[in-house]
Amino acid sequence: MTKTSSYNFMAPRKFLGALSILLVIGSLVSIAINFLELGLDFTGGTQIEVEYETAAQLEPIREVLKNSAYSDASVQHFGRPEEVLVRVPPIEGEDKDKVGQQVLAQLRAQDPGVKLKRVEFVGPQVGEELRDKSGIALLIALGLMLIYVTLRFRFKFAVGAVVALFHDVIITLGFFSVSRLTFDLTALAAILAVIGYSLNDTIVVFDRVRENFRTDRGGTPVEIINNSLNQTLSRTLMTSFTTLLVLIALAFLGGELIYAFAVALIVGIVVGTYSSIYVASNLLLVQNISRDDFLEQEKVLDDMP
Repeated sequence: MTKTSSYNFMAPRKFLGALSILLVIGSLVSIAINFLELGLDFTGGTQIEVEYETAAQLEPIREVLKNSAYSDASVQHFGRPEEVLVRVPPIEGEDKDKVGQQVLAQLRAQDPGVKLKRVEFVGPQVGEELRDKSGIALLIALGLMLIYVTLRFRFKFAVGAVVALFHDVIITLGFFSVSRLTFDLTALAAILAVIGYSLNDTIVVFDRVRENFRTDRGGTPVEIINNSLNQTLSRTLMTSFTTLLVLIALAFLGGELIYAFAVALIVGIVVGTYSSIYVASNLLLVQNISRDDFLEQEKVLDDMP
């Protein structure tokens, strides 16, 4: 007899599937219209590292620069509390060699004890190269995931897994587009980490789905997937919950340097946990998954000595 699920995950699958489509479309529209608030890693610009005699307060520094020609500058602690990193995006018509000294002059007007430690210019060509290679890395990662899941499970599983990953990445990027948070290399690293985390979560569910399709001969696909989700629910939720606790602490206490990284992971893990249930598993039903999909594999296993 088929085990009755304690919670019917698949009951709202059509509504939540439509919601996921709307979120993906909305994210794509926002990215197309608003773009991403790209950081200095991608756009190019000047990094100025300065040192104060005592622990620096960032808000007064931001106010000073906000009232100058460098209103778009990013200010954050770098290493010790006395050290501050100022990132200035490229300004049309401005001599890049003078930006460091001009920013330093603005800061010294507030605190004469400020010392200049380092000035570094990142050219826009380097930023474009990073952006292009980042996009290629993302596409390669998704392609490899498709191959991996196809070889480990079946092609129907691979479609569900890759669509779920695409769903997670697009919605996370859409969040950055709407919130106008700076998207830099640390945020990109978080996006790639989300792909791995979400795929691992999906594979845990798929492993149980495959096992139950082979052993449960009387259950319908909806019942089997519901049972599989209930059997893996505690593991999925506990892993996500404990990971989120660490990331929330990093977001609030880790400083501005890793804020984008922590936020991207928080959004990605929440969306990824949801997509493992209502995107990847939902797509198995959309593709009419059934026990017949596993009969060929069972025959091969039975014929092996």
